[in-house]
Amino acid sequence: MTVHRGGWRIILAVWVACSLLVWLILHFISCLYVSIPLVAVLIFFMGFVLYFFRIPSRTLPEGDGLVTAVADGEIVVIDRVYEPEFLKRECIQVSIYMDFFNVHVNFWPVSGTVSYYKYHPGRYFLAFLPKASELNEHTSVCVNTEYGDVFFKQLAGTFCRRIECYAEVGKPESRGKQCGIIKFGSRIDIYLPLDADIKVSLGEEVRACETVIAVLEKNR
Repeated sequence: MTVHRGGWRIILAVWVACSLLVWLILHFISCLYVSIPLVAVLIFFMGFVLYFFRIPSRTLPEGDGLVTAVADGEIVVIDRVYEPEFLKRECIQVSIYMDFFNVHVNFWPVSGTVSYYKYHPGRYFLAFLPKASELNEHTSVCVNTEYGDVFFKQLAGTFCRRIECYAEVGKPESRGKQCGIIKFGSRIDIYLPLDADIKVSLGEEVRACETVIAVLEKNR
């Protein structure tokens, strides 16, 4: 396991602040029944921030036409919808909700060439609400593959104020490599062709890179 490159600044700031608070507590609070619990909470928070930015080692499944999970989390939506932004057609939407304790680094779900990218400023509704897909701050990315277009969004949540996406239009990408990170609670919406063979169910816990979301038919 490694630590995400974008997390070191936050980790350093938190550790410096918490270390200072620990010193102040131990220096000015003589009652151990007060100082020890406070120090324990601060040390736990320091460890949690480091844990939050972890990048786990994952094993990619092998096969043709696989779409793997962009992020860890719970499947909260599987539905037939109209995608109006880029694909402009009906698709199967599969959404993954991430809580505080999930890995928040995101990974490419397919291999192909980035054909579309756009950042959308917006609101910060709870990420599992249906309206979050259109109204919340988010990025939109489309990857063109030999099995068709795979479109997905990184959505900010109530406590998230930072989305990072590494997509560059025209750049080839490989399934399982990092494509960004959403910090502190969020959601991923994936839009797949109607003939995609969906392999997950509502309420299922998925793992980025390892869980197969769907299998696509090759374009004829």
